[in-house]
Amino acid sequence: MSKSLRTNAARAAILAAGLFVTTPLLAGDRQYRQGASDTEIKIGQTMPYSGPLSASSVIGKVQAAYFRMINDHGGVNGRKITLISYDDAATPSKTVEQVRRLIESDEVLLTFQTLGNASNIAVQKYLMTARSLSSSWPGGRRVRGSDQFPLDDGICSQSAHGGSRLRALRPGSISECQKIGLLYQNDESGRDYLIGLKDALGARAGELIVSDASYDVSDPTVDSQVVRLKAAGVDVLVNMAAPKFAAQVIRKMAELDWKPFTSLAWARPRSTRS
Repeated sequence: MSKSLRTNAARAAILAAGLFVTTPLLAGDRQYRQGASDTEIKIGQTMPYSGPLSASSVIGKVQAAYFRMINDHGGVNGRKITLISYDDAATPSKTVEQVRRLIESDEVLLTFQTLGNASNIAVQKYLMTARSLSSSWPGGRRVRGSDQFPLDDGICSQSAHGGSRLRALRPGSISECQKIGLLYQNDESGRDYLIGLKDALGARAGELIVSDASYDVSDPTVDSQVVRLKAAGVDVLVNMAAPKFAAQVIRKMAELDWKPFTSLAWARPRSTRS
């Protein structure tokens, strides 16, 4: 597990715990919201424990471990935090099913860090109808807190748009190079990476970005996208693919003896790091 992934997952859990300390859980005199009591705060999430994005489920495992540590040290104001985490296989229809289960059957106080842009979009309207608090991670700009979906606090959301801006603006990094290529997932958060990169490069974006390639989660490999990026003469590759596909990129680059400067997404397993 990468240090940055572990740090970001733990940071989200820390923020959530801080919210429980500072935010009143009372609706009236000793009347708690669903999922909260004198002894327990119950929260829920979905994670892709199976399917093509299963490597990212380590986020949920880190957060569960952090909450166990909090409980071992007395909880939050004497309350135990119970995290219920279900597998949605990164399938939006299953996310809806599992989130309904969390709200209606498990009666959680809030949904916490449900992973995936498409999954979060799928449940937004339901969560608004149910008047349930939520915190999504990661997500495109449509997912994060907005006037349309004010109950998604967005406090723990990772901004794909901002992430690629930071990668482009890092001193001595890709903004100083000649031919940039981007590989990203074909969804709203993936397209945010492309927008963020173009925004960061400003007027030179059209000159510097010579190729971009997207993939669908259902694709068996991204080999053809890698071949296309190499053929475009890319010497700086911004690899924003999910762990499974990021590893495929590295393997295909080796097969092609292609060695561009590569910027990897932060959410990556050990198999994608040299």
